Amino acid sequence: MNWEQLLSLKRFGDIQKRERAKQDETRLGFEVDFDRIIFSSAFRSLQDKTQVIPLSKTDFVHTRLTHSLEVSVVGRTLGRRVGKELLERHPKLKELGYTFNDFGAIVAAASVMHDIGNPPFGHSGEKAIGEYFKTGKGLQYKDQLTDLEYQDLIDFEGNANGFKILTENREGIQGGLRLSYATLGTFLKYPKESLPKKPTKHIVDKKYGFFQSEKDAFLDVVQDLGLLKKESEGVSYYRHPLAYLVEAADDICYTIIDFEDGINLGLIEEDYALEYMIKLVKDTIDSKKYHSLQHTKDRVSYLRALAIGVLINEAVTIFLDNEEAILNGTFDKGLLDKCKYEAQINDIIKISVDKIYRSKEVVEKEVAGYKIIGDLLDVFVTALNNKFDNKQSNYDKLVLNLIPQEYQQEKESLYDRIMQISSYVAGLSDGYAIRLHRKIMGNIS
Repeated sequence: MNWEQLLSLKRFGDIQKRERAKQDETRLGFEVDFDRIIFSSAFRSLQDKTQVIPLSKTDFVHTRLTHSLEVSVVGRTLGRRVGKELLERHPKLKELGYTFNDFGAIVAAASVMHDIGNPPFGHSGEKAIGEYFKTGKGLQYKDQLTDLEYQDLIDFEGNANGFKILTENREGIQGGLRLSYATLGTFLKYPKESLPKKPTKHIVDKKYGFFQSEKDAFLDVVQDLGLLKKESEGVSYYRHPLAYLVEAADDICYTIIDFEDGINLGLIEEDYALEYMIKLVKDTIDSKKYHSLQHTKDRVSYLRALAIGVLINEAVTIFLDNEEAILNGTFDKGLLDKCKYEAQINDIIKISVDKIYRSKEVVEKEVAGYKIIGDLLDVFVTALNNKFDNKQSNYDKLVLNLIPQEYQQEKESLYDRIMQISSYVAGLSDGYAIRLHRKIMGNIS
């Protein structure tokens, strides 16, 4: 892979390429990507989607939206710092007009939208959609779908749904949000289709990144960027190098900030938790300043800021030290999996899993989420299929009035009809999914 091709300014839906040197300096091409995401309805829905604690009543717990914004801040810093060095290593990029801010803008844009396709109720939302088609009433459709189509549904993936949101054509709108190919490529952490599942231990095979409904769009993007095709069964490519920085930004934020939420909520004992945080920042901490802080929240905030700084430095160093391997596809782990603080990070994640992700409050809301998502899918998929098969009841007509028209197009393909509804349900916020479920279940209070 080469950087000149990887930094493509071509926008999804364009017929021809764009040149960096001809961009408006007051609003650079990659910065436009960030703006378009921020103003999208899909991004706004993240303000009421679970990050860790579902439907929290406190005002400091992170939602998907605040998490995404924080990841973009870290991502921008990673991109700028890496970009500054890459411009020295590859002088031609400077001649073409690229700056270190371009790298920062690409990574920030891909980072801010990295969760844009995630369903309500956290990662259990993905599992709930999959379970509906694997063991629930949606199992009835299996024999009418290809293996790949069915795998898309039973292993529903927020990353793939995000790519669908970003690129899907709608009536009068071609190219989705019309983002640059560089940003779309950087968004694709797992540039492969749903089968075969985890064929290797390479990081790109951990999950998948596009549904069959967006296969043509995916191929258009990866081929334009010159991503390397993997020698494996199915459609599979190696990552855009900057996707490693998006992953690192996400890993840094959820590791440290989820832990911070757990401490502030009292799910993790302060003294016990801070001991683990201090291990991560022992080389940079100002002990006098730390001990002068009187309140838990202030102490945690101080350690969080130091920890993020430490891990940013690590991620930048590892990326630059392994640039060649990343460009040729042989770097097979996440950046933080290679860092000297891996043991400390794993300790923090283990505590978060035990004390936060498996806490009674989280589990209770996830259980409710399974029921809500399953019921919504059943009602809406049935209604849309009955409409297409001319079996529509008055109830089906009423139900479909609850869904925006763009999600109930009468498509010939059963897979496309089901995917429309799955994407609609995945796009609901936690609160709206609950309210919609109450109405469907006959509770109008």
